[in-house]
Amino acid sequence: MAAAAAAIRRPLLRSVAFSSSRSRSLLHLLSRPLSYSYPPSASPNHLHHPHQQQWQPSPPPPPPPPQGPPPQWSPPGNYHQQQAPPPARHYYGPPQHQPRYNYGPPQPQAPPPPRNDYGPPPPPPQQQQQQREAVVGPGELIGLGREGRVKEAVEKLDKGARADPQAFYELAAACSNPKLLEELRKIHDFFLRSPFRADLQVNNKMLEMYAKCAAMNHARRTFDHMPDRNMDSWHIMIDGYAVNGLGDVALQLFEEMKTKYGIAPTAHTFTLVLNACANSEAIEEAFLYFDAMSRDHGIEPGVEHYVGIIEVLGKSGHLNEAVEYIEKLPFEPTDTVWESLLNLARMNGDIDLEDRAEELLVSLDPTKVNPKKLPTPPPKRRLGINMLDGRNKLVEYRLPPKIEKKVVNEQRYVPDTRYVLHDIDQEAKEQALLYHSERLAIAYGLISTPARTPLRIIKNLRICGDCHNAIKIMSRIVGRELIVRDNKRFHHFKDGKCSCGDYW
Repeated sequence: MAAAAAAIRRPLLRSVAFSSSRSRSLLHLLSRPLSYSYPPSASPNHLHHPHQQQWQPSPPPPPPPPQGPPPQWSPPGNYHQQQAPPPARHYYGPPQHQPRYNYGPPQPQAPPPPRNDYGPPPPPPQQQQQQREAVVGPGELIGLGREGRVKEAVEKLDKGARADPQAFYELAAACSNPKLLEELRKIHDFFLRSPFRADLQVNNKMLEMYAKCAAMNHARRTFDHMPDRNMDSWHIMIDGYAVNGLGDVALQLFEEMKTKYGIAPTAHTFTLVLNACANSEAIEEAFLYFDAMSRDHGIEPGVEHYVGIIEVLGKSGHLNEAVEYIEKLPFEPTDTVWESLLNLARMNGDIDLEDRAEELLVSLDPTKVNPKKLPTPPPKRRLGINMLDGRNKLVEYRLPPKIEKKVVNEQRYVPDTRYVLHDIDQEAKEQALLYHSERLAIAYGLISTPARTPLRIIKNLRICGDCHNAIKIMSRIVGRELIVRDNKRFHHFKDGKCSCGDYW
């Protein structure tokens, strides 16, 4: 038995190559005397898995027959330089001792213990900032809209901010300036993709803001696709067309409201209709609608309706007829009537009528006095001069030459130097007309915006007649709609024509 044990240890020592510490431990274990008892049905070639460390009282089951040729032992030599894997040890009886080392394949290491910070590690600062920006609610959007920071609100909507109907309403209300038309369109797109797209109040606000931005084509598209409408929706559209100088379209929409949809107009509806007639110089239609109020709809005309008729007459250039109409009113003229006449006289350049209307207005409401107006000097006293006292001199008075408008079939630009008030020569006057701000703005817009798109110009002064004629010609040449907003009204220039009818 000792010879057999030595024969078994020898090939084991030849095929094992470990590190120095493990080799010394293995030699120490193998140098101890071993006693093996083979069962009758077992042989030394039976394999025993190394992970079976505990002895079982029952005999082990017969092993499967060996697969392949028997292992070949390497010749004796320096076993410390060989790199062969260690063979499995064979235990054919109860183990004498518990091995201190595991010579099997390496076991997977357990994960390190969790950190004592009660949660995962915090994300980096940049990711934290992105998370805070992504969780923007309706309250912050409402605050940005009330502060006028519309562009920041649109950027947050692009990053996934949540908005409710009130947030959409506040953001749309902040886009009353025509410069914010693109932001208004983006807000409207987000609103249409939201579950609140059928909200009537927000849709009406979109219509109102489109009208203030002179984008009636977007307003009409929104109006046509609204799932629900009320009377305010019709009023906003009629008033929007009237303010933008499209009174004829406003009257067509009013007729469509009555005939196609069967909606009965109200007193406020007729006020807006008369305003549309004033902007389109529809005098006959205005009187017809005024008579139909009481006859067909049972609505008694109020002060605002009579003022509407005065506006129709005055904006069409019939100031004398407007004064006669005021004298025939069924009630005493109020301060609203005289204020309307004052504005019409100032628009038409009638200074005498303006002073008279202002005097009557201040007598009724002293708070309406204009502090910036210079006092009118008293008229000079003129003495009657007879021919003898004047040494037989006959005074000759000549009227200023009458300026007649020439009708030219072909539309071309001719500088009108009457609007240059500087005392310079004729050539310098023509040169000065070329540097008016609206012309420079249009020139810059034509070279910096896409072709065939409307161009919007805002001017804080009244547009002069020479620029008005020049812009009409520009709109015909470039084939674009040029929208100019001066301190009086909107001018829509298209195909060589203006919505004001050359009267403003």
